[in-house]
Amino acid sequence: MTAGWRRWLLAGAVLLAGAGTIVLLDRLFPLPMARFFDRSAVVVGEDGGWLRAFPAGDGRWRLLTKPADLPPLFVELLVAAEDRRFSYHPGVDPLALGRAAFQWLRHGEVRSGGSTLTMQVAKLLEPRPRTLAAKAVELLRAVQLTVHHGRDEILAMWLTLAPFGGDLEGVRAAALAWFGKEPRTLAPAEMALLVTLPRSPEQLRPDRHPAAARRARDRLVARLARQGDLDPASAAAAVAAPVPRRRQAFPMLAPHLAERVHAQHIRAGDGAPPGDRLRTTLDAGLQAGLERLLGAGAATLPAPVELAALVMEHESGTVRAWAGSSAYLDRRRQGMVDHVRAIRSPGSTLKPFVYGLAFDRFLAHPQSIAVDEPRRFSDYAPENFDWGFSGDVTLREALQLSLNLPAVTVLERLGPVGFVQALRDTGVGLQLDQERPAGLPVVLGGVGMSLLDLVAGYGAIAGDGRVRPPRVLPDGMTVPGAALLTPEAAGALRAILAGAPRPAGARPRRSFGFKTGTSYRFKDGWAVGFDGRYTVGVWIGRSDAASCGRNCSGFAGAAPLLARVFDLLPETPLLPEPAASPFKDAAPPLLARLDQPMATGTDGAPLEVEFPADRSLLDVASDVAIPLKARGGRLPLRWFVDGVPLDDTRSRRRGSWWQGHGSGWSEITVVDADGRSARAVVRIQAPSVGGGVALGGDLAGGAQHGVPERVPGQEGLDGIGGHGGQDQERVAR
Repeated sequence: MTAGWRRWLLAGAVLLAGAGTIVLLDRLFPLPMARFFDRSAVVVGEDGGWLRAFPAGDGRWRLLTKPADLPPLFVELLVAAEDRRFSYHPGVDPLALGRAAFQWLRHGEVRSGGSTLTMQVAKLLEPRPRTLAAKAVELLRAVQLTVHHGRDEILAMWLTLAPFGGDLEGVRAAALAWFGKEPRTLAPAEMALLVTLPRSPEQLRPDRHPAAARRARDRLVARLARQGDLDPASAAAAVAAPVPRRRQAFPMLAPHLAERVHAQHIRAGDGAPPGDRLRTTLDAGLQAGLERLLGAGAATLPAPVELAALVMEHESGTVRAWAGSSAYLDRRRQGMVDHVRAIRSPGSTLKPFVYGLAFDRFLAHPQSIAVDEPRRFSDYAPENFDWGFSGDVTLREALQLSLNLPAVTVLERLGPVGFVQALRDTGVGLQLDQERPAGLPVVLGGVGMSLLDLVAGYGAIAGDGRVRPPRVLPDGMTVPGAALLTPEAAGALRAILAGAPRPAGARPRRSFGFKTGTSYRFKDGWAVGFDGRYTVGVWIGRSDAASCGRNCSGFAGAAPLLARVFDLLPETPLLPEPAASPFKDAAPPLLARLDQPMATGTDGAPLEVEFPADRSLLDVASDVAIPLKARGGRLPLRWFVDGVPLDDTRSRRRGSWWQGHGSGWSEITVVDADGRSARAVVRIQAPSVGGGVALGGDLAGGAQHGVPERVPGQEGLDGIGGHGGQDQERVAR
């Protein structure tokens, strides 16, 4: 082998070794991209409208900004001012470096830097002290960036990481903070200031050093005009424009919901970057209008009285606006509490569900006559708010006027335990003492629930009787929903509630149905309404659950605000009642009056549940069937447990069997051929080891233990419903 060949082989080996070393170093020291990926999260509406942003992990406002998010002029000015050969060099500009070195040797200082945009990105990704060694690392990192990323990606890193004073990083954060606008709408003067700021972000902060910021901006404008990068007219307008004197707050809409969405995203731990856009189903424009409406309403109320509202499309459960308070940062009203999810007493807002379920089970009819007069239900004696009584009224009138006695009468026929279970089975959350069964005061507010669940429930009345779970994420699946009411019963309720007395301020031709409610001692005021598309809920009260007097009346306080919320929405007519609905005509003879005597059998005895006895405790294993027995009434009989019919639903016998039971309170109901009903509330518990009795065919063989005669559940949560949760918005006919 000749000497020439040996030299060529040696040179090739050196080149290969050098290339291998570079590849190895690139693998050993990958680009530190952590700061770029640690970005602020922005929760947005369905159309991309900004709701609320959250700082990055290090507490800085670092919003992703891409070249496409900016006017083309901004990128042109940035490249002209910082790195004219950005599109051609490999991350390092030899000409600029040579010029900077010559200036340093001749003048002892660098008058025009040799740092490229790519080198600036390397420094922003991995901040180091300003030393020659740090500069060498930046040179190598710049080449590494060019190898791994395109020009637009490198520009996006600079636009996202560049400092703009204080905790602001990135052009988008700076544009919003200093000018209150998105980067795409920046004017030339604003662009020039933002191109200048990163050179000395603290010394040029316009809120602290406005004169210095103006001088730096004007110098850049003059330079760009001399270079031909800015036309004379734009340069003159830029110099004449003022600089901002204060930093503006970022938009904050739907702060409570945005907080939950952001926290859920962080907890997900799916490996995705925690920042950038988190999309919701909210309409940002509607949300802004709703918050302005609540803010104006709160201004007329004494602190700490607060407001909350929710807007949902009932056909899909899609939430369009969520206002947990009138002002998130108002400490006097504890605005950071999300009252959309807070558990409070619903007052009379549950009455429509009682009537609707009774209609479906043919226990009542809209034209059934009930007696509104003083009456005791065992040891419970509810009264109307105005302490007066109306005598004979139809259930349609009773619901429109929110009378208490007829509602309790219907619930007594329906059964409170089965009523509560029917709501819970469809996902409508109700909170009761788990050690006590539901009692009759449930219908007047003796239970706890949230505005979110209440609006979801009313969505069933507004639509086809199905409860759709509220959804706030656009990628959530729209589910068919669980049936709470038949379409016919839902239609009957719509017709009734659409005829209720109109709230103050409601436009005469605006079509919507609604119901109000006020909890005991004016602690909560509610108004829930619907049209053909939207279901809206409004709450008024105090965060500490104290009384707020007449300010918290459902009809006088919440309903007028409900009417104004509907004015923000496009008008959609109510869905009509189904054509073949049995509730359009007169009530059948057996349901003409609800005060008729109980049906009796051939022996003259009234219908009643003989076993198990009411308010009894049964020690029985879950795999043991419980016998049921009735006496009186006319055959055939139908048996229900918590509103669900048993398999032998029309028995010609007086007994049945209950299988597949669990532990806890349950309500057993028997209905005879004439529609008369009787019920018993029992508690099931698994037998203790060595104790308890397995129930067999002998009805006397079951172990029953007496409990106090008083029906539990008449006292609600946190003192609600103590006197039956008397309805506070009784309207005079």
